[in-house]
Amino acid sequence: MVAKPGAQWRAMPWVFVLIWSTGFIVARYGMAFAPPLGFLTLRYALSSLCFGLWIVWSRPSWPRDRWQAMHLAAVGVLMQAGYLGGVWSSVKAGIGAGTVALLVGLQPVLTALWLTRHPGHGTAEGSAGAVSAQQWAGLALGLGGVVLVLWPKLGGGELTAWNFALAILALLCITAGTLYQKRFVHPCDVRSAGLLQQLAALAVTLPLASLESGTLVWHAQLIGALAWSVIGLTLGGSSLLYLLIQRGAATEVSSLMYLVPPCTSLLAWMLFDELFTPTMWLGLALTAAGVALVTTRRGATIR
Repeated sequence: MVAKPGAQWRAMPWVFVLIWSTGFIVARYGMAFAPPLGFLTLRYALSSLCFGLWIVWSRPSWPRDRWQAMHLAAVGVLMQAGYLGGVWSSVKAGIGAGTVALLVGLQPVLTALWLTRHPGHGTAEGSAGAVSAQQWAGLALGLGGVVLVLWPKLGGGELTAWNFALAILALLCITAGTLYQKRFVHPCDVRSAGLLQQLAALAVTLPLASLESGTLVWHAQLIGALAWSVIGLTLGGSSLLYLLIQRGAATEVSSLMYLVPPCTSLLAWMLFDELFTPTMWLGLALTAAGVALVTTRRGATIR
């Protein structure tokens, strides 16, 4: 039976969450065969090549001036080089895929709280007044959920000061990148914007990768992780998000983003047998509820 177009579009936000969740799984899957920044350098280079070929074929519009191009490059440094570099490096340093997904999944909380304190730094739809009682309750609930998830892992050697700091760096970078994009970046074609962001991330990551120890091992597992990172995550995930926003589904995407950590943790438990206790299930549920409370204001999500 062929699904109706409406049903297909309603399913797209859920598909996007699933694709986004696999980014953390890919980091764990390919980590044994490549240093983190070396892998990301290849990912950015191949993604730039794919975007370039796509642009040659489709001839999309470009940013309207050099300042917009520079703003897009800055977003690429924060949300690609900084965010992904922190995630991959923390996984290489021993943190679990589900744990790092949970930590960086607090990004909507930080973004919403920043916009409530600095209403002039967001778009009209993201601006707001002081932090409400509902948002403070959500923040407390989310932090309580994080404690429940992380507590069983503290004694097992998974969390260290170093990998925790790298995960927090990733969280701060994606939060700063989101806020920067809200304030400075005007609407632009996803293909030209993607190319500029990938090139900026490549320019930052390449020299850092030369300082890493370890070498690339061209194993089938590494090739699979690289292929999915470029095609599924960079091209597919970004394009799907663009299509959803163009179709007016940005609210649905924002409201589903807090499902990424539970989805990642479930995949990590199924694929890598990562620790997943009933207490951690409860913690994930509390975190999801907390983020939902913080990012929901008067029936609409901040996006």
